[in-house]
Amino acid sequence: MILNASDLGWDESSGADPFFPLDQLDNSSPYEVPPLTVWGVALCVSGTLIATENAIVITTILATPSLRAPVFLLLASLGLADLLAGVALILHFLFLFCVEPSDWSELLTSGLLVTSLTASLCSLMGVALDRYLSLSHALTYGSGQSRRRAAVLLLLVWLGACVIGAGPAMGWHCLGEPDSCSVARPLTRTYLSLLCGGFLVVVMVTLQLYAGICRVARRHAHAIATQRHFLPANQSYASKHGSGRGFSRLILVLSVFVGCWMPFSLWGLLGDASSPPLYTYATLVPAAGSSLLNPILYSLRNKDIRKVLLQACCPHRYTHNTHIHYPVDV
Repeated sequence: MILNASDLGWDESSGADPFFPLDQLDNSSPYEVPPLTVWGVALCVSGTLIATENAIVITTILATPSLRAPVFLLLASLGLADLLAGVALILHFLFLFCVEPSDWSELLTSGLLVTSLTASLCSLMGVALDRYLSLSHALTYGSGQSRRRAAVLLLLVWLGACVIGAGPAMGWHCLGEPDSCSVARPLTRTYLSLLCGGFLVVVMVTLQLYAGICRVARRHAHAIATQRHFLPANQSYASKHGSGRGFSRLILVLSVFVGCWMPFSLWGLLGDASSPPLYTYATLVPAAGSSLLNPILYSLRNKDIRKVLLQACCPHRYTHNTHIHYPVDV
């Protein structure tokens, strides 16, 4: 999960060993900070953008008492996970270009990234589950029992993510055995294979949930179609147009979801330490980009969150309205 110096645009002749063995870390010669590269600038900028937009989403949800439905708890969890991913990218930039790197810095950034990406992916699955339940159990959606279940689900998600992310710090790393390294140092190949296998399982479950959403939506559309002769022509047209927009949004969400997570999940299973680093970066960038796109695709598309943000930016143009829309938009 760590970008090494030799892979970011400078060669080994610069004097910086990308693997930083323990015997060289204790060398008395002064450490030379590697020159800043395009990769480094992109790393810092993307981490800052991810942290900023997700901090806005979390603040908006926590500062608005009316946003306490299960979907908003899940969106807050998703925002927190992506916020930690942005912080991890910023820390990695600082450790790589500003201070002398060490074993503990690699373990810290890799563990934080694993925790945040795991929690982010599981929160996305939780959002899909919430959308499915909001359509199939519309009468009981938003009740106090649903909120308690969502809170328990999020507690389990974060406990599991923290346990998984603590693996490298607890000794499951390859700093002392370079041959056991995976495509994402300092994670071992066994650790990354289990991690990516779990990612694939979560992706498949999420796709099944969205398939269930499509089935429920089709049943609703069929029920509406059988009653079209009771509706005015303009209302029937609006219903068909709204259904079409809903499915197009669903296709967009699924395309981004699969495109962001599938490449790295497959590459982590197939690659090893001898694999070209370029392929690792090419698959990690979409996974990190998921944290950048999630607030736009999930939180900012929600009418209630968007309304609160508009009220904060332009209070003289928008009146306060505490009405919450259920179910959440697909």
